[in-house]
Amino acid sequence: MSIILFGFKQGIDFSGGSLWEIKTSKSLSIDEVRTFLSDYVDGDIVVQPLDQGLIMRFKNIDEETHQKIYNDFTKKFGLMIENRFESVGPTIGQELKKKSMMAVILVIIATVIYIAWAFRKVSQPVSSWMYGILTVVSLSHDVLIPMGLFAILGRFFNVEIGASFIAAILAVAGYSINDTIVVLDRVRENVAKDKSSFEDVVEKSIHQTIARSLNTTTTTLLALVAVYFFGGETVKYFALALIVGIAVGAYSSIFIASPLLVTWYKRR
Repeated sequence: MSIILFGFKQGIDFSGGSLWEIKTSKSLSIDEVRTFLSDYVDGDIVVQPLDQGLIMRFKNIDEETHQKIYNDFTKKFGLMIENRFESVGPTIGQELKKKSMMAVILVIIATVIYIAWAFRKVSQPVSSWMYGILTVVSLSHDVLIPMGLFAILGRFFNVEIGASFIAAILAVAGYSINDTIVVLDRVRENVAKDKSSFEDVVEKSIHQTIARSLNTTTTTLLALVAVYFFGGETVKYFALALIVGIAVGAYSSIFIASPLLVTWYKRR
């Protein structure tokens, strides 16, 4: 709902901005430069180190602000040479958005087809293609939760999304599919050899995989929490998207995909 109501606050990767390339005689701290620029420009600031300088991208500014930044930068960090200052378009354009959307649709279809083929020997009591559908449902849940969170953060805290957010969502999607398949694959194995009711087989499969899922998720989250608090500003929201996506993915495979499988069986 928050995605529909608020949308996303797009960063310079989507909206474009100003590009400033300089050459310096000494190495500069990226965090210090970003903090300095935040006093002059709003929104996302990307600072990339070069062999002898920096490339900075931020929201469009006028020439007066550019000159002020130039003068104050020289006073604070010492002499430097400005190689270029220009307005640039978005790195993620409309054409790339369309192609990415088409790629996502094709991947979802391919996932359903592949899982249906891999589970073809257990087409009873639930059709094999249903395992693929439930994997996609679980994936959608795991991806929409962090997307909704960032829509809220963008609306109330001016948090912008960029290429790193897209990378985080793709990582969450891969993790979600893997975690869900672990549970459903155990269901597939037990259905073939266990003559109990289908509900009991699913419950048994969850008990057999829940420790593995929780342990994997916990160790992953410990690393991500460390990155969030100590990794610096550039990776803070990237880590946050992964933390939320992986955390919800841990319970979706157990409390969403598996119960939906039983619900579908009972409806039939």
